[in-house]
Amino acid sequence: MENLINKMVEDFKVQAYHKGSFVEVTRENILGHWSVFFFYPADFTFVCPTELGDLEDFYQEFKEHDCEIYSVSEDTHFVHKAWADASDTIKKIEYPMLGDPAGKLARQFGVLVEEEGQALRGTFIVNPEGKIKAYEIHDMGIGRNAEELLRKVQAAKFVEEHGDQVCPAKWKPGEETLTPSLDLVGLL
Repeated sequence: MENLINKMVEDFKVQAYHKGSFVEVTRENILGHWSVFFFYPADFTFVCPTELGDLEDFYQEFKEHDCEIYSVSEDTHFVHKAWADASDTIKKIEYPMLGDPAGKLARQFGVLVEEEGQALRGTFIVNPEGKIKAYEIHDMGIGRNAEELLRKVQAAKFVEEHGDQVCPAKWKPGEETLTPSLDLVGLL
């Protein structure tokens, strides 16, 4: 698999369901702020609503860190609306739900399972310039944790703002960071 770290998100244009309306989302919309692309297999399924609901529970904290969430499945924006109409969990979602029925975004991010027409559970943190700074990909049956994703966004932002420092395991804002140096080699 190709390494995607520091790869620029390519141009795209998709339809999304967002706060009761249909909107167009393009690459231009993701520039100037941090973004999370959160791919999931399909609407009206089992693990997916638990993840999307978990993201919604932390959405305001993501926004406080200048980060927009874009959930993405191979369903259309029409299906996203129908799911929101049918599900109390999905109805509460305030972030854009991108439709990718042609699989262009899922292919670009390397998560499309062609024979199934669904995306793996891929999570991508993108900086304000449009570069992928962190990602992980799970099989379809393995749910993710929004709180840990938020911590990763915070760490990516910190490292970008403080290039001489790095964040150790389980780091959270306000905790001690590390400044790489010869003095630290082999001591931690």
